[in-house]
Amino acid sequence: MLFAGGGTGGHLFPALAIAGEVKAIRPDAEVLFVGTKQKIEARVVPEQGFGFRTIWISGFHRSLRFSNLLFPVKVVVAMMQAFSILKDFRPDVAVGTGGYVSGPMIFASTLKGIPTLIQEQNSYPGETTRFLAKRVNEVHITFEQSRRYLPDDGRVFLSGNPTRGSLGRADAAEALRYFGFAPDETKKTLLVFGGSLGAAAINRGLERNLEELLRHGVRVIWQTGAADAPAAAELRRTVGADRLWAGAFIDRMDLAYAASMLVVCRAGATTIAELTRLGKPAILVPYPRAAANHQAENARTLVEAGAALVLDDGALANRLAGMVIGLLDGRDLPVMSAKCLALGKPDAARVLARHVLRLAGMEG
Repeated sequence: MLFAGGGTGGHLFPALAIAGEVKAIRPDAEVLFVGTKQKIEARVVPEQGFGFRTIWISGFHRSLRFSNLLFPVKVVVAMMQAFSILKDFRPDVAVGTGGYVSGPMIFASTLKGIPTLIQEQNSYPGETTRFLAKRVNEVHITFEQSRRYLPDDGRVFLSGNPTRGSLGRADAAEALRYFGFAPDETKKTLLVFGGSLGAAAINRGLERNLEELLRHGVRVIWQTGAADAPAAAELRRTVGADRLWAGAFIDRMDLAYAASMLVVCRAGATTIAELTRLGKPAILVPYPRAAANHQAENARTLVEAGAALVLDDGALANRLAGMVIGLLDGRDLPVMSAKCLALGKPDAARVLARHVLRLAGMEG
């Protein structure tokens, strides 16, 4: 089994989840990941115990950059490296989970007649997915809305976006204690995060609204990212650790979700998959500079289903506290939770693993 996907965690972690399920079903399956030397996959994949090879490729920037001049050269080199990897490894199936790494590897696999599958995380499919969709054996999507951008010929499957298996197993009382809060589930707890690196706009918005939220009795779990962590730690000392947890990174997101009643976050594909798996109501703040505005498309899917509200960066300072308090004090959260849960695909990794094994002729 060859997996190509990386550059960001949003492309890598679904591949790891599928590969993990493949190994759980067929322990004899040999798995090789292909990525780049500089990105997250170079560190994470070997830590997970999978084989790892690299190709020389990067994304093409829409703005005018000197690095774009090298892009055609990188494509040629990456294709040559892809054919070399395929010759050495001889996979029974090749799986792409998006990003620029997937393009050369999956394209080369189709030219070699190797069965191929691609998995798309976002509501609006990325350029790599749209380019490869007509060549691969199967395309697996996360959102029903994605079908309108892909071939309508029976090769598109709504399978969901694989998420970490630990989600949904945590106890709420244990989770509250982990963040230094009394295990009183009647109190209102808000989770705020902007991704592993944080989101400056969300952080500034929360800072402007924090006093009002705390005055209203809301407890806050806040992942700030490294840049804003020192200032947030000082805030925590000021207002009290029993009312605010703030840190650069949350190691136990399963506990963070379990402790919270409402989430304020970006609308990346992995975050959306986690929210829908758990049925967590959210105020989504789409990243405005995401490629093809795909986070706004992701958010729209949940908003139209009644599972979330949306707020843009510019409105955070003036509207965040009012929206949070209105939801926490109102009667809409259980309804939003049920509608969010209905969108989830908690078995996505296993479903995709079965398709991968079938294409490889190794059905368990």
